[in-house]
Amino acid sequence: MDFLSLLIKTVALRPYVFAFLAISMFCAQRLLGWRRTAQFFYITWLTALLCELSSTRTGIPFGWYQYTMSTVGQELYFLNVPFMDSLSFIFLLYASYCMALGFLLPAKRPSAPGGGHLIALRFDRSARTSWPVLGLAVLFYALIDTVIDPMALRGDRWFLGHIYSYPEAGVHFGVPLTNYAGWAIVGLISLGLYFTLDRRSREPTEAERSGRSVTGPVLLGCGLHYGVLAFSFTVTFWIGEFLLGTVGILMYIPITVLLALRFIGRLPSPETRS
Repeated sequence: MDFLSLLIKTVALRPYVFAFLAISMFCAQRLLGWRRTAQFFYITWLTALLCELSSTRTGIPFGWYQYTMSTVGQELYFLNVPFMDSLSFIFLLYASYCMALGFLLPAKRPSAPGGGHLIALRFDRSARTSWPVLGLAVLFYALIDTVIDPMALRGDRWFLGHIYSYPEAGVHFGVPLTNYAGWAIVGLISLGLYFTLDRRSREPTEAERSGRSVTGPVLLGCGLHYGVLAFSFTVTFWIGEFLLGTVGILMYIPITVLLALRFIGRLPSPETRS
């Protein structure tokens, strides 16, 4: 009963986390199916939780930091790590994976005159579990945290609260660069394990069986990525951190332009087939 009570309190205290998690689950099952979605989510959650437990004790892989424990009794914790924090790694990695798929999956160019339609992405197993997809997904994973973590560090100025701190202020708006390296490591381990399972699976996805395009499901995942960014930028500007918000927006402008060009078939790419 204590567990259920704390879980209910956690959802009430952090509804935005569970909303993003639910959206990611809806998006993922459309692309991966329920079994692969469960594998992806469980691997990422467990990897993130173990890395956080390690880093708060040894400094590996995120560097040294600590949770203030200020919300004990208000939300669920695993030892000294808030439950909601480890959940955030899941939907952010899935969204970053979809961003990489959007750029690198093989595709057929739009057939409409003038390229008015979107490319048709093919959910090829060798492509979706390739090293380029792994590397690009990890890059997007670390990149989105450069927007989120400085905002979370200022949680005492919005409804997150002051839940963690670093022993020394880092060079990136107070966040140490080791933190972003840690996110990259979590992404590498989680996707590496998931890719191994996906390659060995004998069960094809629905898209593989039917041969249908996965442009829609991948776009949903990309939309999740930008939904998290929109939430983060809104909070960042709301608390008056205009330089932090502006830097993040400028960083994502070229990415957004390139992604849009890719989806309308205007981006030269060896993966795009006529």
